[in-house]
Amino acid sequence: MPERAFEIIDHTADVGIVAYGTDVKELFRNAALGLFSLVTDTRQIEESLRRDLKIASTDHVGLLVEWLNELIYLLDTEHILFNRFVIEQLTNDHLEATCYGEKVDPRRHEIRLGIKAATYHMLRINKNDGYKARVIFDV
Repeated sequence: MPERAFEIIDHTADVGIVAYGTDVKELFRNAALGLFSLVTDTRQIEESLRRDLKIASTDHVGLLVEWLNELIYLLDTEHILFNRFVIEQLTNDHLEATCYGEKVDPRRHEIRLGIKAATYHMLRINKNDGYKARVIFDV
């Protein structure tokens, strides 16, 4: 396991993360956790509901954007915050995951930032000792 899961980076009017993982599944989990850490304190999220997601794209880069944007969509439309992600299956063009979290509770969840979308701007996935991905979000 890498020393850190993700870090937050500043980018002009937007915000981003650099996510890490010893493998691609861990990278995708940590990117999702990084996304929700921008929104709220993920330690305050209880695992009272789950969502099973299936995502398809042409490659890992596209899959990462589609994955994060599906999570943003669920936050926007169903007001769900997630803090645990189990990647059941991950190929170059397909992802299946179970996400655990709860509906936003304004008494317990301080919403720090509204995120509109994960973007392709400066997006890249690198493999060295482990995996690393930089993602910029439109806020």
